[in-house]
Amino acid sequence: MNPAPSTPRWSLLHGLAAGRDFEGYLRRRAARSDPFAVGFPGFPSVLFTGTAEGARELFRAPMALLEPPRPNPIEPMVGAASLILSSGTRHRTDRAMVAPALHAARVRVLGKVIRDATLHEIHSGTTGSWRVGTRIDALAAARTITQRVILAAIFGSDLGREAEYGSVVHDFLAAFTTPLMVAPVLRRGIGGFGPWARFTAARERLDNLLLADIAERRRIGPADGDLLDLLLATRYDDGTVLTDTELCEQLRTLVVAGHETTATTLTWALYHLHRDPGLLTRLLAELPTAGDDPAEQARLPLLDAVCQETLRLHPPVPIVLRTVTEPLRWRGVDVAAGATIGLAVGVLHSQPSTWPAPHLFHPDRFLDRKVSPFEFAPFGGGHRRCIGATLADYELRIVLATLLTEVRLTLDPALALGRRPRTVPRNLATAPDRAIHFTRTG
Repeated sequence: MNPAPSTPRWSLLHGLAAGRDFEGYLRRRAARSDPFAVGFPGFPSVLFTGTAEGARELFRAPMALLEPPRPNPIEPMVGAASLILSSGTRHRTDRAMVAPALHAARVRVLGKVIRDATLHEIHSGTTGSWRVGTRIDALAAARTITQRVILAAIFGSDLGREAEYGSVVHDFLAAFTTPLMVAPVLRRGIGGFGPWARFTAARERLDNLLLADIAERRRIGPADGDLLDLLLATRYDDGTVLTDTELCEQLRTLVVAGHETTATTLTWALYHLHRDPGLLTRLLAELPTAGDDPAEQARLPLLDAVCQETLRLHPPVPIVLRTVTEPLRWRGVDVAAGATIGLAVGVLHSQPSTWPAPHLFHPDRFLDRKVSPFEFAPFGGGHRRCIGATLADYELRIVLATLLTEVRLTLDPALALGRRPRTVPRNLATAPDRAIHFTRTG
C-alpha cells in the first residue's frame, strides 16, 4: 500500500505559484509522486493523478461513487442547477435532455452557422477593424465568433441580439476575477460596492437577458428543436419541469462554458501555427482540397492534427475533480468518503512515455497513431465527459479553416520570437497570461 501523499505546507505560497503558472505548478508537484496532493487556502486538499493508469481508474469508477466537489469555485458563475455541478439522477436526466442538441448529426447542421459567424467577424469587425494593416486581439475576436455559435445552438440562428449578449457576457466574465474564484471570503458586498457587488450586478444583467428570451419562447412556442426548446420540454419522473431559475442557470452555463473554452483553444492554435511557417504552409496547401464545405474541412487530417495538438498542449480545463461519496481505493491509496480526487490533464498530456518531446508543438504525432481516452483527455472522460465536446471539436476546425482561408496574419514579433506565454486560470477555463496579437497582412 502506498502512503497517502502529504498536502504541501505554506498553502498560500503554493496558491500564488499556481496562479502564476498553473500547469507548470502541477507538473512540478507530479514530478515528486503519483498520486500527488495539492491544497490551496479555502479549499480542501485534492489528490491528483497525471498518468493514463490513474485516468483509467478515475473515468471507470462507478458513477454513484463520484460527484462534483462542493463548494465549487465556479458555482457563482454557473449556479447550483448547472449540468456541470448536478449529480445523481438529476445529472443523468439533464444530460440526456441536452445531449440530442449536441449530437454529431445536429452539430454538423451548425456548420454553415459556424462559417458565417467567422465571416461576420472578419467583415463586420465586431471587436475592431480587420482591414489590412490592422492589429487584432486574437482572443477577443475568437470569443466573438464562438459566442455567436453557442447563441445559435441555444436560441436558433435568428436571435438578433448577439451584440447585446456579447457586451453583457464580456462584463460577466471580466467581473469574476481569479481572487473571487479562489477566495470565497471575498464573496461579500460592501455597501453595494467592491468586486463581489460588480460580479453579482453583471450576473443579474445576463440573467435578465436570458429570462426575457425564455419568456419570449414560452409565448411563441417551440422553434426548431434548439437547446432552449429541449430544456422547456423537459419533464422529470415526478412530472415537474425546470423552473425559470433553473433554466437560467443551465443557459448561463451553456453560454459561458460553450464559447470561452473554444475561443482560448482557437487563440493558441493560431499562435502556434504562426510560430511555425513550414507547418502553416503545409496546412494552407491542404485547406483548398475541402473548398468551403464545413463537413469536408472537419475531415482534413493535418487540420485535425493541429487542433488535437493544441488541445494536448493547452487543455482549456486543466483539471478534472471528483468528490468520493464512499470510501475508495484509488491509485493504491485509501481515499475517505468526502475527499476529492482529480486528474491533472496537462500532466497527463506531457508524459514522455506517451508523448516524446512533450513540450514541443508537433501535430504530426497525431497523424500516425491513435491515442486512448486515458492518454488524451482534453474534455475529461467517463460518464461526465464534456457534453459539448463534439461541438467544440467541429467548431474549432471550421473557424480555423475559415480564418486561414480568408485572411493572412502575422504574429507580433515579440510573440513570434519570444517565450511562449504561460497558461493561467481564468473563469471556467485557462488562457494565455498576456494578449496574443496579430496584424492582418492579406
